[in-house]
Amino acid sequence: MADDIIDELNAMGKEMDKDAEIERILAEFRLDAYSVLGLQPGVPDSDIKKVYRAKSLLIHPDKTKNPKAPDAFDRLKKAQTELLDEKKRKQLDSFIDDARYLLMKEKKLTKDDTEVMQSEEFLQDWREKTKWVIMDNEKDRMKREKAMLREEGREARKVEEEMDARKRKREHEQAWEDTREQRIDSWRDFKGGANGGNKKKKKKVKVLG
Repeated sequence: MADDIIDELNAMGKEMDKDAEIERILAEFRLDAYSVLGLQPGVPDSDIKKVYRAKSLLIHPDKTKNPKAPDAFDRLKKAQTELLDEKKRKQLDSFIDDARYLLMKEKKLTKDDTEVMQSEEFLQDWREKTKWVIMDNEKDRMKREKAMLREEGREARKVEEEMDARKRKREHEQAWEDTREQRIDSWRDFKGGANGGNKKKKKKVKVLG
């Protein structure tokens, strides 16, 4: 009986660990893959894979009944994918470096102020500044995409207008060709009538004698 209670308590403890990790992942800034995985910048790929495996086994939707598990698992998987992508990780590292530089400038710190920069307060501010830098970059990216879409829209309308113009020209030429015989016949009738109308009546010559 006691063993059953202990097993139940252990199971409850594991579920609490799972729920806590799920809530932590969902609370992190999703565009910062390091935060989602709970890692510091500069870690090797082997550590990224190791941490991902441990956390993915903990919160996998098949391992817990928590309804938020699928969302948390997807974010965790995406974070690992981005950090293992050299180009994306390099860009994220650049954002983090920019945030550190901006924060140091705001606080008027130098590289010699190592104690301050290792404090929990600075690290927290650094994370927030990193979030700001990423979001600011994301806004710029969205503006560029919108501008590109507007330009593409203008180009598409221009192409469509040119196609409509060519279509109208073809229809006009076709209509002109379709009425060609009619115009020729009308012209013949006109010429025939004109020639007939211009004929002078011959005067009868009286015969003398």
